[in-house]
Amino acid sequence: MRMFYHPDRDSLDLPAVLHALSDPVRLRIIQRLAQDGELTCGAFGIDAPKSTLSHHFKVLREGGVIRTRKEGAHRIVSLRMEDLNARFPSLIRAILIVLAQKNSDGDLKSDPANSLMLE
Repeated sequence: MRMFYHPDRDSLDLPAVLHALSDPVRLRIIQRLAQDGELTCGAFGIDAPKSTLSHHFKVLREGGVIRTRKEGAHRIVSLRMEDLNARFPSLIRAILIVLAQKNSDGDLKSDPANSLMLE
């Protein structure tokens, strides 16, 4: 079975994490994982070719943002919140709050009560 590369918690690198989060599709992926927990790679509802999604998952995984494990024929993806918070406290939480405050036009809402609060 092919093993996936995941950097150790202590080797998570801020530039690599920020690069992994620099794409709108990848931001949608982490937002979904924060809301729904573990998901299969095909459960995100993103209209893109499988090869493109595979690339996005690889960038997120190698940047240390997500963990991927194989379960039967499925690949299960989860957000590495505990590891990310240990290395960069509140970074992902802050990004998720900003994403939650955006409306459909991409503008920030003025009401912070609608923000996503994560541990």
